[in-house]
Amino acid sequence: MHRLGEIRVLALGIIRDGDRIFISEGYDPVKQQTFYRAMGGGVDFGETSLAALKREFQEEIQAELTNIRYLGCLENLFTYNGQPGHEIIQLYECDFVDPKLYQLEKITFAEGDRQKTALWVDISRFKSGELKLVPESFFEYL
Repeated sequence: MHRLGEIRVLALGIIRDGDRIFISEGYDPVKQQTFYRAMGGGVDFGETSLAALKREFQEEIQAELTNIRYLGCLENLFTYNGQPGHEIIQLYECDFVDPKLYQLEKITFAEGDRQKTALWVDISRFKSGELKLVPESFFEYL
């Protein structure tokens, strides 16, 4: 977990399949709100964001990535669980190597001691406001 007052650098990957994106589900207990974010995670010191992206997908869901393209950098200021947060996101677009991952409805995986879920969601459900995608600036890339 990151310390308060620290800026985290993340590498996240958008995986699209037609009108669906593969996305990780999160929950804010203070806001009592479910939200969704592209998969990926923190960049370690001495590691490139590209290497971090590949490592995170491998660690979390044992998935290899291909056709990786850098999209851009996002800055995200937010409040989670009542605490202020600040992230710099290196955003990539990529595909799964394994075609079976496109058939799965959802994957449950462990992130530290928490159980998390990643799933395919129709982009229209975010655009309509039915589901919350974070950060909002993701929409520019969908």
